[in-house]
Amino acid sequence: MDIKKEFRDFSVKHMGNNGLVTDQYMGMFNPTNLTPYIMEERRMNVAQMDVFSRLMMDRIIFLGTGIDDQVANIITAQLLFLESSDSAKDIQIYINSPGGSVYAGLGIYDTMQIIKPDVATICTGIAASMGAVLLVAGEKGKRSALKHSRVMIHQPSGGAQGVASDMEINLREMLKLKKELYDIISEHSGQTYEWVEKASDRDYWMTSSEAKEYGMVDEVLERKK
Repeated sequence: MDIKKEFRDFSVKHMGNNGLVTDQYMGMFNPTNLTPYIMEERRMNVAQMDVFSRLMMDRIIFLGTGIDDQVANIITAQLLFLESSDSAKDIQIYINSPGGSVYAGLGIYDTMQIIKPDVATICTGIAASMGAVLLVAGEKGKRSALKHSRVMIHQPSGGAQGVASDMEINLREMLKLKKELYDIISEHSGQTYEWVEKASDRDYWMTSSEAKEYGMVDEVLERKK
């Protein structure tokens, strides 16, 4: 089975994603333009596959960039593709992201909540802003962070331009988004809305241990001796 080709077909034909964008995302695992291949011994032969295919076979999604509409579309397609492949097995999302578009991130969040497989989240480096929202939104008991990773929450930001009435409309929308995000963090972390609101007034940075203390993750991953 060529899982990379199957996912590309699913993403482009069924999800309507741009083929070039999909290829660029899959090529993110290949920063030197020299495709890294893994040689995997099987019972009858030796199979060669690229890193993206290997991760998909293991039901691993890697969010290693800022979140925009194109990235969100691909991540959503991966979630739906893996659900269609096996709705009973967990999906893992490794997060190393500074955040990005709130609307795009909420699209990923909603998909995580409605699909049947449990979605485990792992912070590997930084989960900031919308990245932190996706981290805490993983299945409770299956959210973790590496020892030296960082988690950051803050209030959403956005510029308002134009006539006064448009600025007022944008402000109302920003306040709605802020409440939605705080509700999500409060629900999944177990913290009160008031705590989330106060902590998010400015950039609130947490070590992995602090993130566990505040309910953003359930476990700090360290090498077992």
